[in-house]
Amino acid sequence: MPNFCAAPNCTRKSTQSDLAFFRFPRDPARCQKWVENCRRADLEDKTPDQLNKHYRLCAKHFETSMICRTSPYRTVLRDNAIPTIFDLTSHLNNPHSRHRKRIKELSEDEIRTLKQKKIDETSEQEQKHKETNNSNAQNPSAEEGGEEQDEDILPLTLEEKENKEYLKSLFEILILMGKQNIPLDGHEADEIPEGLFTPDNFQALLECRINSGEEVLRKRFETTAVNTLFCSKIQQRQMLEICESCIREETLREVRDSHFFSLITDDVVDIAGEEHLPVLVRFVDESHNLREEFVGFLPYEADAEILAVKFHTTITEKWGLNMEYCRGQAYIVSSGFSSKMKVVACRLLEKYPQAIYTLCSSCALNMWLAKSVPVMGVSVALGTIEEVCSFFHRSPQLLLELDNVISVLFQNSEERGKELKEICHSQWTGRHDAFEILVDLLQALVLCLDGINSDTTIRWNNCIAGRAFVLCSAVTDFDFIVTIVVLKNVLSFTRAFGKNLQGQTSDVFFAASSLTAVLHSLNEVMENIEVYHEFWFEEATNLAAKLDIQMKLPGKFRRAQQSNLEPQLTSESYYKETLSVPTVEHIIQELKDIFSEQHLKALKCLSLVPSVMGQLKFNTSEEHHADMYRSDLPNPDTLSAELHCWRIKWKHRGKDIELPSTIYEALHLPDIKFFPNVYALLKVLCILPVMKVENERYENGRKRLKAYLRNTLTDQRSSNLALLNINFDIKHDLDLMVDTYIKLYTTKSELPTDN
Repeated sequence: MPNFCAAPNCTRKSTQSDLAFFRFPRDPARCQKWVENCRRADLEDKTPDQLNKHYRLCAKHFETSMICRTSPYRTVLRDNAIPTIFDLTSHLNNPHSRHRKRIKELSEDEIRTLKQKKIDETSEQEQKHKETNNSNAQNPSAEEGGEEQDEDILPLTLEEKENKEYLKSLFEILILMGKQNIPLDGHEADEIPEGLFTPDNFQALLECRINSGEEVLRKRFETTAVNTLFCSKIQQRQMLEICESCIREETLREVRDSHFFSLITDDVVDIAGEEHLPVLVRFVDESHNLREEFVGFLPYEADAEILAVKFHTTITEKWGLNMEYCRGQAYIVSSGFSSKMKVVACRLLEKYPQAIYTLCSSCALNMWLAKSVPVMGVSVALGTIEEVCSFFHRSPQLLLELDNVISVLFQNSEERGKELKEICHSQWTGRHDAFEILVDLLQALVLCLDGINSDTTIRWNNCIAGRAFVLCSAVTDFDFIVTIVVLKNVLSFTRAFGKNLQGQTSDVFFAASSLTAVLHSLNEVMENIEVYHEFWFEEATNLAAKLDIQMKLPGKFRRAQQSNLEPQLTSESYYKETLSVPTVEHIIQELKDIFSEQHLKALKCLSLVPSVMGQLKFNTSEEHHADMYRSDLPNPDTLSAELHCWRIKWKHRGKDIELPSTIYEALHLPDIKFFPNVYALLKVLCILPVMKVENERYENGRKRLKAYLRNTLTDQRSSNLALLNINFDIKHDLDLMVDTYIKLYTTKSELPTDN
């Protein structure tokens, strides 16, 4: 939305001008001066917070000495800036015009008071100036000290200017490398002939700019030895850290302006041999759009308690976010990591009870539950499933081979065969019904892998044939068969529930009410586990027989039995105790933990969305569920009356007016500003990780993260460069980066040297 200037007789707006627009200050005394100088009576009864949020003044109303332009993208006011340039008379030329920004007419007494105030301020400034001059005359050394303390306003020497231009060139190269995903290092050492010096990518780009005629770099390096580093690794690391910090700060500034946010971590990734957690933040920006942005990597710790402490420290101290405004947290992790991330969630909940632990909308509930099951066989099976899917997506020829096998097997059910082919061409392992699909596809997968491995026409290279053999051995293991059959059956009770959680807003609302029924069904299964497991095991043995797979216990357990280290058990009893019972117990407990009382209350507040309200015949009770967010509301005392007006507005709408069906649509209503409490509630609900991002344009963070990881070799990844690449469209302030580097790593008397 454009910013309009609040000054009387000023019609400028941000979309029609390159001028900077400044918010009213939050400081009460300074804000009062702005209001007085504006001479707008309608602003006098507004609080500094209201003025700061809704009103702006353009740069035309400030003396040039009050404005600092730190870069082409950054214009700020001095801390003591007061607007003094106003047109208070031009409206008199047209006395019949109507003015939205009505000018306050001053009485004679008020005019005399203002004049006297200006005279007093002028006298006070002159007196201070005289005292300063006398003090400097008596103590010349104090004057020199003052100059040193205020050296920012002194003109730069030629040497300092050249140094800043040189550093700016280095930063430009690093930013280019980050955005274009160019690794810092060049050729591997074993690729370079002995005795030949080959620069890395950073130095090569430096040389290219020097050869292109960049005078600043040429002067700096014309006396440098050929085999000397133009910019040391230490200096590169320091500059990259500053680039990363400045780019991240642009996003975090928007998050702080929005106040409320949620945190999401994606699966653990390998960055140059070290494990890291990608961190994303959700917030609603000033244009009322829900955004999910990548803000950096956090080094992963094996100890869950240490990880929790470092996670909190990084978010609050290093990145400067106030966790008191955090309203949601979600963690997408693979098997083996979920228990540790659950500890992180619990520790944050202890400190910040309103940071609700939820599912993430980008992850299917059933896959999330499966990954969290603390059974080794389940972790192994999930890894095998991912590898099989990745194998067939390596080339179109492999997918075509699988299509041909499916066509043969499903000759009598062509519709199902066609559906399975389409599914195989997608990333089906993330679906709610992934285990049902796998059971249906298993025979086709085994036959296809067998065919690739035993092909005598040399259609496949040794690498593909060997991989097919390994995967075929894995999926024809009886332990794998039992595991996927048990998961399929147990998670069938949560499939519809999970699918609704990723559906429309009304689906999510009604899903919250169905959790009790889901838990009741799972508890019934647990009470009758003997009967249920018997059916599941019979299904697994029938599937194994169909594929000619021998039924047997895992080798480790068989060897322990032979050594009399384990009791003699049948295969059915073994899998009941080690797989079915712990899986059902864990899923029941996990559902209770993830859908806490607070989480369910928050989802009940979705009845604020008009389409949900309509389905409930406008008989809703949001006020009861909204108590948990009472402190987040601008006017909590008027909540009840406002909710009543909100219901009446939609209940008695015109026949041609459709009910908004999503939070996104509700937030963009033209008259939402007349319902400040409703807006605040919708904004908080919107950022809960369980709610999907309605507009895909604003979900770039996760997509770009996946693209970066997919397109970059593990040993060439850099957490600094990754942030630049993923957030390539964020404006960067080169002057700020250079000034920060000089402040942190150099002094006025000591310029950086090249090693």
